Amino acid sequence: MTYGILLAAGTSSRMGQSKQLLEWRGRPLVRHVAEQALASRLMIGLVVVVGAAADAVQAALAGLDGLVIVQNPTYASGQASSLRTGLGALPATARAALVLLVDQPFVTPALIDTIIVAHATDPDARAIIPYYRGRRGNPVLLTRAIFAELRLLEGDVGAREVLARHAGEVRQIAVDDPAVVSDMDTPEDYAGMM
Repeated sequence: MTYGILLAAGTSSRMGQSKQLLEWRGRPLVRHVAEQALASRLMIGLVVVVGAAADAVQAALAGLDGLVIVQNPTYASGQASSLRTGLGALPATARAALVLLVDQPFVTPALIDTIIVAHATDPDARAIIPYYRGRRGNPVLLTRAIFAELRLLEGDVGAREVLARHAGEVRQIAVDDPAVVSDMDTPEDYAGMM
């Protein structure tokens, strides 16, 4: 089974305020992204990793079914610690995890399902990475075969280093959706996406 991990613990230093709590279509961004994930084939389980502004982020997710919220006490050390926290919260039945970023509001349930289906058709792949017009994007699906290596990552890095070691076993899929390369790190990004 594929579970989701929503990384929502960051300090949003370049944004100047918590990205997780930015208003997006009348609700907090973290809630919007979680709702999109829960409307997909990930409805069987979504782990939300919180850290910065944890109480407010948890409050923003109140009432959503199908998610587990876990605290990353070392969120300030970077993304690797949040990925480790999310992986640690997965059930033993999880064969893969789709890692979602809280600052990608245009990722839809259909896009999530496209990535999950790509894994179902290539179950031996170590990961599934979406590309839009030659640009690598997110969310990325990671399989249990590399979970142990991912748990060794440190600092403000994602899975790229581990995926590079398994390049021959990573499947790249072309998607006709710029959502996979659209994120917001600065107030200008946010204003441009509204």
